[in-house]
Amino acid sequence: MRQIFLDTETTGLSADQGDRIIEIACIELDNRRFSGRRFHHYVNPGRSSHPDAVRVHGITDEFLADKPAIAVVVDELLAFVDGAEVIIHNAAFDVGFLDAELARLGRPRFATHCAQVTDSLLMAREQFPGKSNSLDALCRRLEVDNSGRDLHGALIDADLLAQVYLAMTRGQDSLVIDASEAAGASPVAGHEPGAAIDLSRVVLPVIEPTSAEQEAHEALMRGLHKGCKKGAVWAPAEVPAPVA
Repeated sequence: MRQIFLDTETTGLSADQGDRIIEIACIELDNRRFSGRRFHHYVNPGRSSHPDAVRVHGITDEFLADKPAIAVVVDELLAFVDGAEVIIHNAAFDVGFLDAELARLGRPRFATHCAQVTDSLLMAREQFPGKSNSLDALCRRLEVDNSGRDLHGALIDADLLAQVYLAMTRGQDSLVIDASEAAGASPVAGHEPGAAIDLSRVVLPVIEPTSAEQEAHEALMRGLHKGCKKGAVWAPAEVPAPVA
């Protein structure tokens, strides 16, 4: 199953008040593995960013001046998420901005372009109730390295979110095996999964003990035999049973 981890950066906090997207990033996982495919664009919002927003993401109006408008990259974005589960941290925020941008272009809402939208913040709140569940907090709790995150950035945040999600849903030490991994897995090369394996021609090597190992083993058996009130049932026949 394709999963897309999406994040945006914006000019401010309110899509309803005209704030716009300035960066979009998506990281793809295919069957819970990083596929290497990603979508990433800075876009010119056609308006200035709020100073507080710039302090968070560090993306200036000057940097965005020569970047394409979102109308130029929207088809690539929608093609990238088509048919996939899209996972977003605090999805209501990002989807609100995406819907506003799509509405300006006369396009349907974002959720209609993908299989489903999953909010990883809601998942984290269920798993860690009463705790901080920001992306930074989850990285610390789940031991995901976020040392390179000096400022917010859509691409690095999407990558960190993917790692956090994998840790939340399986974990490094989990014994859960993906169905995709189990299906088709075969312990014998060229063997059809599920078919019986003929072991009649398998020859197992027998490693004989050295004389020192044999003597040590016999000494251990004699010690165990003597330590048992009625003697050990596996003791050599020549070893007399303990005297009651």
